[in-house]
Amino acid sequence: MPDQKQSKAIPTDEQLMQRIQQGQESAFNALYDRYSQRMYRYFYRMLGQSAEMAHDFTQELFLKIIEQPEAFDTGRRFSTWFYAVAGNLVKNEYRRKAKQPLQASLHDANHTPVSTAVLPDLDAEVRKTYIEKAVQSLRPHHRECFLLRYQEGLTVQEISEIVDCPPGTVKSRLHYSLKKLNELLSCVLGPNA
Repeated sequence: MPDQKQSKAIPTDEQLMQRIQQGQESAFNALYDRYSQRMYRYFYRMLGQSAEMAHDFTQELFLKIIEQPEAFDTGRRFSTWFYAVAGNLVKNEYRRKAKQPLQASLHDANHTPVSTAVLPDLDAEVRKTYIEKAVQSLRPHHRECFLLRYQEGLTVQEISEIVDCPPGTVKSRLHYSLKKLNELLSCVLGPNA
């Protein structure tokens, strides 16, 4: 009986990576099914809400697994390693675009951030759009920490490993992000809001 139970158990991400390293295509497919949508969302939010870029970066990320599965140390946690690789792709893109001008002012018509907490009667899609624009207005390293924590639900320690900085710095970035979003809301809605 114990053998049947083990054979029906869903393999962990780390076990799937071991199997990928052994050349099992089905293991890659399983890992892709688990992470492709999550990573697409991550890239979408980190790269200016470009569906095309999110798709391309998601494919590039998974291509790294195909081309170099041995790059993953199976003694580590897969999700932490995977987000670190994704974060490096984003950082490289930021560096590539560093010479381009920054986005327009945070308060122009296309970048007006608003929170769902203060506009309860707006349509859900409109609120979602405002929140996404507000998050996009954050500095890249603050946005990355914010999304990893509040979109992906990772712990401060996991984020610390992914972005390669101390947990205190992650906490500071999260605090700054929340403070900045609140400031933007006050600006938009006025001091009496």
